[in-house]
Amino acid sequence: MRILAFSDLHLDSAARDAILAAAEGADLVIGAGDFAAQHRGLAAFVAPFAAIAGKAVFVAGNNETVDALRAATPVPVLHGEVTELAGLRLAGLGAAVPPLPPLPWHSFDLTEAEAARLLDRIDAADILVCHSPPKGVCDRHARLGPIGSTAVLAAARRLAPRWLLCGHVHDDWGAQGRIGATGVRNLGPGVTWIEL
Repeated sequence: MRILAFSDLHLDSAARDAILAAAEGADLVIGAGDFAAQHRGLAAFVAPFAAIAGKAVFVAGNNETVDALRAATPVPVLHGEVTELAGLRLAGLGAAVPPLPPLPWHSFDLTEAEAARLLDRIDAADILVCHSPPKGVCDRHARLGPIGSTAVLAAARRLAPRWLLCGHVHDDWGAQGRIGATGVRNLGPGVTWIEL
């Protein structure tokens, strides 16, 4: 099983096109959020992903909402939900968790309590896809320090998925870690391959 995973494209069409080209060799494609830039440009940017909708799954980032991403693409968008694809049970959660410091634009954020309520609905997962990383793993921001989510960390410990795939914290793109038996990767906008 070859999984292609990415996050945080932020309207980078060259990165998107590289992912779509690589997707031909993937059994499953996972997008961990932030397709848009400050809620702009989403529909036109994600339209080409329709070509791989049958083998892809996304979560929203904090630069687009769940509803906006669902309206813009036929790719399934998970938010406190589970789906089966390519023989795997995939669960997901979008948004920035916890909320970011105030920004000059409206970030799609969840409190830890809101995220925990959504994640608690998930009873099992082979792969957990969250835009935000778990607290203390792949979450180091250069200025703010570790900004990951305690709710995501608790879900990873409870569910023990094979992988927790995330993005959001640009300063830690490419970072890897572990939570017990669960591998954690902060993906970033490049082509990342995971073999299962």
